[in-house]
Amino acid sequence: MTTNKITVAVPKADGNTNPIIHKATVSAPTNIACIKYWGKADSHYNTPINDSLSLTLDQSDLRAVTSASASLAFDKDRLWLNGSEEVGAASSRRFRACVDGVRALATEKIDPDTKEVIVSKDDWKKMHVYIASYNTFPTAAGLASSAAGYAALVAALVELFGAKESYPGEFTAIARQGSGSACRSLYGGFVAWRAGGEKSDWSDSIAEQVADEAHWGEVRAVICVVSDAKKETSSTAGMSTSVATSELLAFRAKEVVSKRMKIIEEAIKAKDFEAFGKVTMMDSNQFHATCLDTYPPIFYMNDVSRSIVQLVHRYNDWAGEIRAAYTFDAGPNAVLYTLDKHVIELLALVLKYYPCESEDLMGDYVNNKDMVSKALAFELDSGLSQALEKSCNIRDIGDVKMVYCTKGGPGPQVLDASSEVFEFKVE
Repeated sequence: MTTNKITVAVPKADGNTNPIIHKATVSAPTNIACIKYWGKADSHYNTPINDSLSLTLDQSDLRAVTSASASLAFDKDRLWLNGSEEVGAASSRRFRACVDGVRALATEKIDPDTKEVIVSKDDWKKMHVYIASYNTFPTAAGLASSAAGYAALVAALVELFGAKESYPGEFTAIARQGSGSACRSLYGGFVAWRAGGEKSDWSDSIAEQVADEAHWGEVRAVICVVSDAKKETSSTAGMSTSVATSELLAFRAKEVVSKRMKIIEEAIKAKDFEAFGKVTMMDSNQFHATCLDTYPPIFYMNDVSRSIVQLVHRYNDWAGEIRAAYTFDAGPNAVLYTLDKHVIELLALVLKYYPCESEDLMGDYVNNKDMVSKALAFELDSGLSQALEKSCNIRDIGDVKMVYCTKGGPGPQVLDASSEVFEFKVE
């Protein structure tokens, strides 16, 4: 049972019978870009100026859960986020693009036993929807919460309406109108978002799976939450300013990204972490360089973020190979990619240089107790410790708020009734 239940009063149908409410609940993952999306080509269709690529993360700890309900008893569309109703949000362009876009692809709902039509396509059009969603991780802190949220919204609506695509990737085209990177969260594993632009309606701006979550199952992610506060400059506002003022961003989109997409897609298919890690870090650096090149400049990373960059490079220098690769989205939080064989060593480094207040609180500091135990017992190589002591300092307690240890995972999952966010009270 979820602890995020929202109780909503619903009037009886015809004044004396319980209303029919159609329901669906899904969870959707976040994704962390390796090749970054930054800048819109068309703000109306919410399309990008360049391709991008990400890894969809496992939903064990980081996910959005969304319940979508439809009924003739509902008098208007309504939306709840993290327990609170968002007044007016149901009329926003992004919300409407998702709801109306999926509803247009609705199919008849058939009784599995009698084979009778329960809801016709026209019936769906007459119903209002209630949507409730919550995240299991900080919202708007640079962990792609909007990607998970809008992916969950679209996936829940697809399940609710029994929607069918009229062309491959159509659901991702709808999701990106809610939040651009949401299109990548509709698939598991490594996912590319093709910029499109050949078609006037941008229907070719869709996500495609490059490799599923089982292809390179050894990849791990250690996420350092440097701040769980809402960022000062939203991604939407930041992109708009960057497109208008950064010459570096325009050069990046035209000359750099296509080459990096080829490199990273080949690295993923070949399971080449050296190439994957290098291009991931270079693209993160260039993304934040475009933010600095924006006028006025945008600062998403902070001193703690930069100290993590330095730690990773010193670690890789000592190893003589790329064992860890950092990437930062529009926020100060670090996502460190590594392989399973190095993840305990990397976590041990993180716990040493970004300490928890006490071992008693370690269960709240790191999400994976088994990995914490192994990392605390892991003895770092003396040569590594000496190499790091020359240029890396142990940070203050609290500089990193929490650490998530995770891996790649699948796309949206349909959940059973016990996970439903709504609790309808008929009055």
